[in-house]
Amino acid sequence: MATGPIVTLTINPALDESSSVNRIVPDNKLRCEAPTYEAGGGGINVAKAVHRLGGNPIAVFTIGGPTGQRLHKLVKSEGVETIVIETKQWTRENFHILETSTGFQYRFGMPGTEMMPTEVRSVLETLEEFDPKPSYIIASGSLPPGVPDDFYGQIAKIAHKQGARFIADTSGEALRYATEAGVFMLKPNILELSQLVGVDKLEMDEVDDAARALIIRGQCEVVVVSMGAMGAMLVTEDQVEHIPAPPVQPKSTVGAGDSMVAGIVWTLSQGKSLREAVRMGVACGSAATMNAGSELFKMQDVNRLLDWLNRYGKRYSATI
Repeated sequence: MATGPIVTLTINPALDESSSVNRIVPDNKLRCEAPTYEAGGGGINVAKAVHRLGGNPIAVFTIGGPTGQRLHKLVKSEGVETIVIETKQWTRENFHILETSTGFQYRFGMPGTEMMPTEVRSVLETLEEFDPKPSYIIASGSLPPGVPDDFYGQIAKIAHKQGARFIADTSGEALRYATEAGVFMLKPNILELSQLVGVDKLEMDEVDDAARALIIRGQCEVVVVSMGAMGAMLVTEDQVEHIPAPPVQPKSTVGAGDSMVAGIVWTLSQGKSLREAVRMGVACGSAATMNAGSELFKMQDVNRLLDWLNRYGKRYSATI
C-alpha cells in the first residue's frame, strides 16, 4: 500500500452551475429550475471521488475572487483537505443545462482567466515543498492563459524527484509535454492516443500497439485507453486487457473520466493489482454517468457495477 498522500492538482478550476428547462427555444425567455452549484475541475473531481471511495486526498487548486471562495467552500464541504493558491483574477464559471423534454445536455465551458508568472511559480513551489512526499500526483484538466504548455512536464519532473507516481489527464500540447517528461499513467481516449503517436486515426485493432509504443519510448508505464460505452483497455509492457463497460442508462458524462481516474488510483493505493484498479475505475466512471449534471457517482452504484464486472465482465473482456 502507498504511504504518502494522494495529491490532485487543478490549475484551471471552475464553479459549475447546473439547471434544467423543458425545452430550449431560440430568442425565448426560458424558465429554468433552481440552479445547483458544484466545484468543478478535473483534479477537484478526482479528489472528491477518491474521498467518496474512502481515501484522504489533498486537493491543490487555484482560487480567485468571490467565485473562487465559493468553490473553495464547496470542496471543503465534501470533507476534502485543500491547499489553495490565490490568484488575482476571479475563478471562472461554467454552465450546464439539461433539456428535460429530450434528455439532451448542453455544457457551456468558459475560458480560464489569465494567471501571473508568480502565481504559476507558487503552484510549482507548493508541490515541491510537500511533506510528507505524495505517493500519487494527479494533474487533471486544461491549462488557463498564462500557464506555459510545458507546465505538466514540470510537474512530472517534480514528481520524479519526490518518488511519486504522476498521472496526467489532459490533452493537446499539455499532454505531449507531460509524456515527454515521463509519467506513470496516461488515460487518453482513442483520438488523444492517435495524436500522441502521430497518426490521424487508429482502428480498434491498432490501439494496443499504439499504447505500447508510448511505453516502449519510456513516456509512461501504463496506458488506460478510455473507450466510452465500450469500456477501457489496459496496456502495460507485457499486458493488454479490455475491460467492458457495465450496461447503464447514461444521463451525463460530466465527471466520468475523473471518476475513472479516482477509482484506479484509490485501488492501487490499497495495494491492489492494475487489473483490479482498472475494473474499479470503469465501475466508478460508469456509475458517474448515471447521474444528471456534474454529480459524481453514488457508492451503491459503484458496488453494483463492480459486482457485475467481477461476475460477468470476463465474458466480454479479452486478454491479449
